Amino acid sequence: MFPLLSILFNIMKAIFHFLLVFVSLHSINAQIGTYPTSNPVELGKVTWLRDYDQAIVKSKAQKLPILILFQEVPGCSNCTAFGNDILSHPLFVEAAETCFVPLCIYNNNNGKDAEILKKYGEPSWNNPVVRIVNVEGKDIVPRQGDFRSRGKTLKSMTDALQKSNIDVPVYLDLLSQEWSAETEEAYLSMYCFWTGEKEIAGIDGVIGTEAGYMHGHEVVKVVFDKSRTNLDDIASKAQKAKCADQVYGGVTQGKVDKVVGTYHKDREDKYYLYKSKYKVIPMTQRQKAMVNRTLALGQDPTKYLSPRQLAILSMPVNRLKDQRGEDIASVWYK
Repeated sequence: MFPLLSILFNIMKAIFHFLLVFVSLHSINAQIGTYPTSNPVELGKVTWLRDYDQAIVKSKAQKLPILILFQEVPGCSNCTAFGNDILSHPLFVEAAETCFVPLCIYNNNNGKDAEILKKYGEPSWNNPVVRIVNVEGKDIVPRQGDFRSRGKTLKSMTDALQKSNIDVPVYLDLLSQEWSAETEEAYLSMYCFWTGEKEIAGIDGVIGTEAGYMHGHEVVKVVFDKSRTNLDDIASKAQKAKCADQVYGGVTQGKVDKVVGTYHKDREDKYYLYKSKYKVIPMTQRQKAMVNRTLALGQDPTKYLSPRQLAILSMPVNRLKDQRGEDIASVWYK
């Protein structure tokens, strides 16, 4: 009798454990990687309000600005591209849903949509337009109608938060740096590319780093914003940290010792990130560089990550894998 009770107890225990894991996963997935599947492609993966008056009420209650998307639905290729790109990036989605009250107004509808379109003087059947307004419906920042510019869209968001006396999340600021960048690449050789990644990531204007090999040497591949810095400045600062024995780049880039040759990425790229629990979090290029640097310095990297990214650390280990080589936008919803 007792062995049978023991077996039944173990079975019930296993079932209870399974249910706990299932509920845990369901709770986590409610925050990560999910989106309103009923959204038209033009709306991306943001959960939008569709009523202006409701948005005003929510803005007043939460003390958040309103991010209004004037969008054609169903729309042209420009509208669907905007939805698939900017409006579907997981960090944009998180910022829109947590730092703003997101409201979508169709610019090809009658009724309430047409009333709000008229209120703001927006044209019908138009390409995507973003406006960010306060609880009184007044523009906080200038109208953003350049639907092709990721950087301008994020700058409107960060500027609006600052003017509303709301702290800009670090993850949103990093994404804004990356999306606004005019990027170039170069390679710096050194005695240890793990040290190089740590040091070079801290140079202003650097967007991303990667450890690898070129011309028979350990190198750090450097992606930088040429509107904020240049190769000479990066090389000079890296040399002070003994992380630029030679510079490999294009012949027109500046301080170049050799032109770029065949490059091989090292499997332990972002070594400090690789050795940490944070490697399972999908990140942007800029986040990876800064989290790796911060870990190398023995500091807390969580300030560079969003709440939804950090929630991934609560998932069961067997559900996780190394994401260092992945782009967040490519894997977040899979």
